[in-house]
Amino acid sequence: MAKDPYATLGVARTASEKDIKSAYRKLAKELHPDTNKDNPRAAERFSEVTQAYDLLSDKDKRARFDRGEIDADGNAAYGGFAGGGFGGGDHRGFRPEDFGGFGGGYGGQGGAEGIDIGNLFEGLFGGGRSGSMGGGFGGRQAPPKGGNTAYRLAVSLPDAAIGAPQRLTLSDGKPIDVKLPKGVEEGMQIRLSGKGQQGPGGAGDAIITVTIQAHPWFRRDGDNVLLDLPITLSEAIHGAQVKVPTVEKPVMLTVAPGTGSGRTLRLKGKGFTRKDGTRGDQLVRLEIAMPATGTPAAQDLASRLEGWSDPQDPRARFG
Repeated sequence: MAKDPYATLGVARTASEKDIKSAYRKLAKELHPDTNKDNPRAAERFSEVTQAYDLLSDKDKRARFDRGEIDADGNAAYGGFAGGGFGGGDHRGFRPEDFGGFGGGYGGQGGAEGIDIGNLFEGLFGGGRSGSMGGGFGGRQAPPKGGNTAYRLAVSLPDAAIGAPQRLTLSDGKPIDVKLPKGVEEGMQIRLSGKGQQGPGGAGDAIITVTIQAHPWFRRDGDNVLLDLPITLSEAIHGAQVKVPTVEKPVMLTVAPGTGSGRTLRLKGKGFTRKDGTRGDQLVRLEIAMPATGTPAAQDLASRLEGWSDPQDPRARFG
């Protein structure tokens, strides 16, 4: 039987959703197989932690577990008694008055004359008279499904921003295309039903944890994408049309004459896809790239500016 998911994550049973998520992220980072390649126990613990979070992050499953209806694997915790009686409820068990007041005799005497007790019990338990109770007391427990399988999916920042489908190879060697949810974030989990381990009652699920990879140019800020774009001194002074990379494809951006270093321009709808399908923006911060000392461009610039001095005082506000 699986461990108590609360104990697995190291949180109290009264823990909030935020506490549960925080505990999971901390443990997942410590136990991830990529950083514990020489520690097989870490991979096993990572799977346990992921399974525990999968249950406790689902409000319905957590409530059913707290009520004792399912175990930590998500299987029914008992074979149909549901807390007492037949089909659950009041813990009274059999009482003669529940069956029409046939008093002291189960053979049809001393009370409800002519009652066929065999038919009564047949209807109650859902079975025939062959000796098998059919569904038993509330039905036989279904055979358990196989365990869930944990996967890690590394996604590039541009793919995460636009929700591009990802190819994942399952443990059985079969590739599968995974659709990223809108508003995907670092550490988000995706469940693929029936893609886990096989069991008597069918296959478990695949639990995929998404990791968004760092990018050499782009950075994420909420739903926006940030980019530092170098421009030349002449482009800053005279203005220009410059090509700008985005998470999808390059676009042309207008740099106004006299643009200073540090100015930020906005490309609407070029950021991350939100849960409602809308997108954030791409913020482009301009940086004037001066020619490197000693290069022909630097020497040419120096000769052109020889004897010239800028009359403005850009630091006047500092006093």
